[in-house]
This record gives sequence, C-alpha cells and structure tokens, in this order.
Amino acid sequence: MNRLKRIAAPAALAALPGLAFAQGGAGLGGFGYGPGMMWWDDGWTTMFLGPFFMILVLAVIVMVAVALLRSAGTFTHGPTHPPQRTALDILKERFARGEIDAAEFESRRRTLGD
Repeated sequence: MNRLKRIAAPAALAALPGLAFAQGGAGLGGFGYGPGMMWWDDGWTTMFLGPFFMILVLAVIVMVAVALLRSAGTFTHGPTHPPQRTALDILKERFARGEIDAAEFESRRRTLGD
C-alpha cells in the first residue's frame, strides 16, 4: 500500500495543472485551450487545399521512391535481352571451332558483304 501511495502521489500532482487548465473559462476563439487548429477557421479554402496537398505529398513520395528504385537498378526500361548475334558472328564462331576452313570462311564472309 505504501508503494502505491509513492507512485500515485506524483502522478496526481502532475495531473493537477492540466485539470485546472481544463476547468478554465473559454479563452481565445471560444476554446478553453487556445485559438484552435491552424487554419481551422478558414472554412471552405482548407477543405479543398487539404486534400490537394495530401495528394501532392503522396505523389512526391511515390516519385522519390521510383527514382530511388531506378537508380538502384530495380526498374529497367523494357525487357533486357542478350545482344543478337549476327550472321558474321556465327560464321566467325564456326571458323574458330574448326567447322569450316579459311577458304570457305573468306568465301562466305564476302557473300555476307563484310
């Protein structure tokens, strides 16, 4: 019981200023705790500007996230395919493997136009 009194007494003392302030009369703007929220009394202007700025902030967050992911290489601009081999590349590979000799390689290379 003694321990409970040691804990409850400071908590009750800490709550006294708030309780006294809440019991005060209406101050600025008819509120007992101040003038109210920022731009609360503007009426219809904040009713339209609030959602506009919320959407604007969300769009900026999405754009930053996409930019970070693109810079990290997560997003690409289309599918990535290995480079296509040309007919000359295939001909060079066949010559390197020994499937064709030098005379046939030169003949086919001239036929391809390179």
